[in-house]
Amino acid sequence: MNALINGMLDLLHAGLGNLASYLAAHVLLCLLPAFLIAGAMSAFIPKEMVTRYLGRTTPKFISYPAAAAAGFLLAVCSCTVIPLFAGIYKKGAGLGPAITFLFVAPAVNILALTYTGTVIGLDLAIARLVLSLTFGIGIGLLMALIFRREDAEHDRSTDDPFASQATMRTTTLAFLVVLVVMLIVGTLQIDLFRSIYFTVDLPVAGVDSLQSSLNTLVPFDASRGEEGVTVQGALLIGLLLLIGISAWKGVEKIHDGFNAWTWISISLLALTLLVASLGFAPHANTLQILITGKTLGVFLCLVLLAWLLSRKFPGQEVRDFLWETWKFIKQIFPLLIVGVFVVGMVRGLIKPEWIESIAGNNTVLGNFIGVIFGVFMYFPTLVEVPIAQMFLNLGMHRGPLLAYLISDPELSLQSILITATIIGKLKAWVYVVWVALFSTLSGLLYGAWVDGTNLVLILLYLVLFISFLVAAGLLLSDRKKRKTSAGNQTFM
Repeated sequence: MNALINGMLDLLHAGLGNLASYLAAHVLLCLLPAFLIAGAMSAFIPKEMVTRYLGRTTPKFISYPAAAAAGFLLAVCSCTVIPLFAGIYKKGAGLGPAITFLFVAPAVNILALTYTGTVIGLDLAIARLVLSLTFGIGIGLLMALIFRREDAEHDRSTDDPFASQATMRTTTLAFLVVLVVMLIVGTLQIDLFRSIYFTVDLPVAGVDSLQSSLNTLVPFDASRGEEGVTVQGALLIGLLLLIGISAWKGVEKIHDGFNAWTWISISLLALTLLVASLGFAPHANTLQILITGKTLGVFLCLVLLAWLLSRKFPGQEVRDFLWETWKFIKQIFPLLIVGVFVVGMVRGLIKPEWIESIAGNNTVLGNFIGVIFGVFMYFPTLVEVPIAQMFLNLGMHRGPLLAYLISDPELSLQSILITATIIGKLKAWVYVVWVALFSTLSGLLYGAWVDGTNLVLILLYLVLFISFLVAAGLLLSDRKKRKTSAGNQTFM
């Protein structure tokens, strides 16, 4: 009994330690700007400006890239893409562009990409972006090709094509650009941003002792990819808690007007970003603050954002922006906390040799296992990233890892069932097969590149494979059409 209790306490401690280290080390300079970008997109960009390019009269060379761009720009997570997909499809978008949107939106939204690049590596984030966009468009084209007769019937029964001529203002574009620049400054690891330009010594005694206490409180094993909590990280965790409390009081009912808590939450957010951009060097009797290029860049971006919001946007639009950002944080951040906590506990149960034996090499089986895990072990957007990092640290090859990262947001059982109610069971399960196939192929291609295969050869394999699928799709569609025609003649 004591052994069971001790084991449960160890798992609890591992989960809390993992959560503390993630909040302290990874999320702020990538997630906070990304949440702001997502909120700005939702509040400032007219939905009609995006969706009008998906109408049935739009040429394919416009509608499919537009559907992929809409998925990226709307920054929706996997739990909200389904109702958006249903609305787009029922309003007149073709099956192909709608499927492309359904695939791309949760896979390559800005939160998932920035978090993937920060935690796991820029190469995998780029592979996730490029392959998801390519295969998202490919799956949409194949679905439209296979079900083109049903798609035509759907077109005749839906509303008129999108006709809105909504546009985006220059000030909105400038605001989004500054946010993206702040995200890049905070996450890009180059000498310009990492170099130290000024130092400030604060007479704070006992900081080194505090760091030792944190190492004892949150022990970590660097060989397993674990991280500890620094003094700076502990301060950032405290600031995050204060932001949550003040935002709940000041932003939850923001449409009733600004109050003191609103300004407190905004100020704390800016302070948190600045603190995250600093370098901390604790000593026996002093705390040395390192002001880097990252700090200067983040400060400049914050000044520009404050000026734009105060001078160029009406109060109602500012309230909409704050509300959309807060709504997105409420939806995602609690799930992220729970997921990272669970990851810490699971990490203590999984043995590295299990991962190495199943998916330690870039094989078809290993990549397919990554896809299957994405189906039955669904995690919300962003939570799949720490899960993937855990598998990487436990020996999973980066190929199967990418297969998991692409399939996890797409193929959860609940999303499959809901999609079936929108487009029908047959279309839904055909979509599932395509996603599983393309996710496995993505992992194989990326894994082959990681293992040293020539990139030109990989691209040649990809072109041949897609050509084969298109030919097979045409063959199946023509066969189906002939059977239908034969049935109609028999009936007559």
